[in-house]
Amino acid sequence: MAPSPDGGAADKPEVFPAWCEDAEDVLDFHGVDDVGKGLSSSQVAEQRAKYGANELEHEEASSLWELVLEQFDDILVKILLAAAAVSFGLAYVDDAAAEEGWTAYVEPLVILLILILNAIVGVWQESNAESALEALKEMQSEHASVVRDGQRNGHLPASELVPGDIIELRVGDKVPADCRVLELKTATLRAEQASLTGESVAVLKQTEPAGAEDCEIQAKDSMLFAGTAVANGACVAVVNSIGMATEIGKIQASIQEAKEEEEDTPLKKKLDEFGELLTQVIGIICLIVWIINYEHFLQMEFDDCCWMPTKVSFDFGKCTYYFKIAVALAVAAIPEGLPAVITTCLALGTRKMAQQNAIVRKLPSVETLGCTTTICSDKTGTLTTNQMSVVRMVALGKSGTSDMRAYEVTGATYNPLEGDVVGLPAKMDPALTAISTVASVCNDSRIQLDASKQVYHAIGMPTEAALCVLVEKMGLPDAAENKAVIDGANGCEPVNAAWREKFRRLATLEFDRNRKSMSVLAAMGGGSSNGTVPPSPGRRSGRLAAKTDAAGAVTTLLVKGAPENVLERCSQMMRADGSVVPLAAADKEALLETVEDMASDALRTLCLAMKTGSALGKLDGYTGAEHSAHGMLADPEGYEAIESGLTFVGLVGLRDPPRPEVRDSMVACKAAGIRVIVITGDNKKTAESICRDIGVFSADEDLSGKSVTGREFAAMPEADQIAMLSGGGGRVFSRAEPRHKQDIVRLLKGQGEVVAMTGDGVNDAPALKLADIGIAMGIAGTEVAKEASDMVLADDNFQTIVAAVGEGRSIYANMQAFIRYMISSNIGEVFSIFFTAALGMPEGLIPVQLLWVNLVTDGPPATALGFNPADIDTMRRPPRSASDSLITPWVFLRYMVVGTYVGAATVGIFAVWYTSSEFMGIDLSGDGHTVVSMSQLMAWDKCGAGGQLWEGFTASAYSTYGGDAIGPFDDPCDYFGKGKAKASTLSLSVLVAIEMFNALNALSEDHSLVTMPPWVNPYLLVAMAVSFGLHFLILYVPAMANIFSIVPLSFEEWMLVLAFSAPVILIDEVLKFAARNYMHRL
Repeated sequence: MAPSPDGGAADKPEVFPAWCEDAEDVLDFHGVDDVGKGLSSSQVAEQRAKYGANELEHEEASSLWELVLEQFDDILVKILLAAAAVSFGLAYVDDAAAEEGWTAYVEPLVILLILILNAIVGVWQESNAESALEALKEMQSEHASVVRDGQRNGHLPASELVPGDIIELRVGDKVPADCRVLELKTATLRAEQASLTGESVAVLKQTEPAGAEDCEIQAKDSMLFAGTAVANGACVAVVNSIGMATEIGKIQASIQEAKEEEEDTPLKKKLDEFGELLTQVIGIICLIVWIINYEHFLQMEFDDCCWMPTKVSFDFGKCTYYFKIAVALAVAAIPEGLPAVITTCLALGTRKMAQQNAIVRKLPSVETLGCTTTICSDKTGTLTTNQMSVVRMVALGKSGTSDMRAYEVTGATYNPLEGDVVGLPAKMDPALTAISTVASVCNDSRIQLDASKQVYHAIGMPTEAALCVLVEKMGLPDAAENKAVIDGANGCEPVNAAWREKFRRLATLEFDRNRKSMSVLAAMGGGSSNGTVPPSPGRRSGRLAAKTDAAGAVTTLLVKGAPENVLERCSQMMRADGSVVPLAAADKEALLETVEDMASDALRTLCLAMKTGSALGKLDGYTGAEHSAHGMLADPEGYEAIESGLTFVGLVGLRDPPRPEVRDSMVACKAAGIRVIVITGDNKKTAESICRDIGVFSADEDLSGKSVTGREFAAMPEADQIAMLSGGGGRVFSRAEPRHKQDIVRLLKGQGEVVAMTGDGVNDAPALKLADIGIAMGIAGTEVAKEASDMVLADDNFQTIVAAVGEGRSIYANMQAFIRYMISSNIGEVFSIFFTAALGMPEGLIPVQLLWVNLVTDGPPATALGFNPADIDTMRRPPRSASDSLITPWVFLRYMVVGTYVGAATVGIFAVWYTSSEFMGIDLSGDGHTVVSMSQLMAWDKCGAGGQLWEGFTASAYSTYGGDAIGPFDDPCDYFGKGKAKASTLSLSVLVAIEMFNALNALSEDHSLVTMPPWVNPYLLVAMAVSFGLHFLILYVPAMANIFSIVPLSFEEWMLVLAFSAPVILIDEVLKFAARNYMHRL
């Protein structure tokens, strides 16, 4: 519906079906009495009040504040915010914090900084994501040539158009609204509407009604659509619909609808599920810690007589301590560095894909590719080259039709050096020469080389450009002349240039819908007209040449057109030796059978014919406008008579050929378990033929229930639609409209498929937006399609999609490796804190240390795991299900085992330092620290309370590497406070070392380090060195050590760290062995 004058939607009348009504009825509906006068000012005002402005609706973008708030709508972010708030509050009220100064606030500040950085990145991505609707608006015309009140306004703003306005359109104009063609001002009118309908050639328009009221867009040949362009000709039209009621407006509404239906990527869904699970786990562990330790800060005494406590004592300081443990648990459990590592890995993946011509616009789509189960592909330009090519040529033999010759023409592009005419004789006979002559001279198009890209383009109609390429592949009939022409060429079509030198074009009889042919009058000799003749003004004249001095030259009429029409006007045929004989009924029947055979192969067939000399009658010897027969060319109604009594010379079959590499890509898709569904605007027979050629279907496969038109599919009950889309094998939908593509994508997604959709036109944008991953064409694609997509193919090649899917699978496998690595590390941190609290020992790891490990130390190895080499069978496995768990029960059990060891090792080394002067032959007494019993360590919070356990307890100062001392301790109980610096450093170092070894374990989920050694990924070894370097930095730089409450370690202490950390490799090797030999057999 059209927008209201203020830009909002309003209830508007239904669009009038002008395409199937007579022009007079259309004018009556819109209140136009006189086409020459147009609407009156009062009528314009009424129409504007009724229909609104000719503008697409504008949706207000989310405000910056709304985007910021969205970034914090995540359960893990909320947990971190709560942890930061609690940490800040405790630092503010804690007396000990006052002595520490600003360093007491490091933990909450670091957490807030992380959240702010994540929010900034998220807002930037959101604000740059939506441009498809704006690109759609850019397709609208800015001005229109309108008649109102009997006056012409050539520069009326297009937004002011209303239904009923009379407008004039010429070649090159952008159509400003959906219009009904009233009158042609030239012999023909063509519109380039491929971006809207997917049709590969410009569409011929007409003034007569076309199609039924509910027909598809392609059948509305009497309509011009907003956003398309006039390819050739001129016309007068009446505006039928504007704004959101136009076809392009309906597409915008569909894009907006698809945007609202967008779902999270499979990975984001899994991470959200993990976040919810993690929240529950954190809550349960915190509760258990409090239950175990509540008696440390809350003591109650009861009498025997009743259940009510008679005395309650509460220790705020110890309560604060366990609050800190809760904060540490939250920080330990949440992998803060995971978003950054995922983004980095995806970004690296996009670089790999860009090298393969797949440009990723939205990072999550890299991961989505890895679980793609169905590719819905457009045909034109993706599976085919979008470059019309002659693939078959038919000429008569020595006896005529009884020994007709068919030549295969190879090559799939406009490059004349690519391919040739198979079996073409070294010296062409007269019949083949005649085919080459007609194809070259009866032609308004050219081929051109883009030197910067070394790519050939069509200048003009694609069909005629294909004929130019055929002529270049055939060459000239004289071998010596052909060599000379090619050797001396200064352009990309020397053979065509030679034919144009031989034939001077005198006049062009333009194509029209009735006779379905076009022809040129040419004189052999007398110089070149460069193949172009300027058009004469007016609807009722052909394009006539200026006067020529080629009097006396042989005049020839060269004709090409639809075989059924041209053959009907042929009375003779040219045999291989050049002899011309009558075309008998049997000959004509044989030629029509050949045409039918070519049509069955989905070839667009052209018939080539000619008429020479006296057969032209009065036009024989025609020289130009001064010739006595010139008047015959001024009236197009007489063209059919001129093009009668023709001599048949040959047939050519053309099509938009499949890309050579697509068939192998289809084989790869089948091996990878990926279905391919072709959705195209082309006709059914062409679509089926191409699908057989590229391997979507086998050559003799029954296509019942596998190939339907868009309208046939839309007419099915939903149950039948689902049944058709279900099951294996390919499908093809022809004559499809945008709504059909969206319906197909919705139904596939409803069946649990992960759908990749390709497209290049405006009509594809809604489906691209709706699909799990939208893939636009970089060369032929419109800006609307590109902006609605997740990925753009720089080479418009289906093979690139298949390569991108393989890369996506590899990236996802690597993401699994580092996600599991980071999660296992966090599980270890949680167990460390849990064991500390459960045993009643001093806090070994503080939140700021955990943040450093999660964000900095873990980051480089996790990122490097993204460079793991892909498995050789990546594209020989079926796609993973989007519902597959990121962490399976077995994987969870493995990392619980590893996590338990991490917790035990970090707590164990903390306890060993406090309780031992020697461990496994490693001397720990060199620093002079005081050794305590395990009982004292577990009851450290009762130090100073007296009792036999603490009687006579003293603690001496101890040294650190470098000569500094920790202590002396005026209060011996401070030995478990600031005196724990070295024990805490040992715990942190064990945690770092274990996580580096865990990174090696993550090289492969199941393969041993013996078969998958560390050097298969050299980036990981570099990353481990970086992480150890960063750890050494905070250990041995005093300012950094003070922030993290740690001290430098000696060689002996590093040996102790290795003794506690190295066993994690052996533990994981045992688990991998079990997975290989037992778990995968279940």
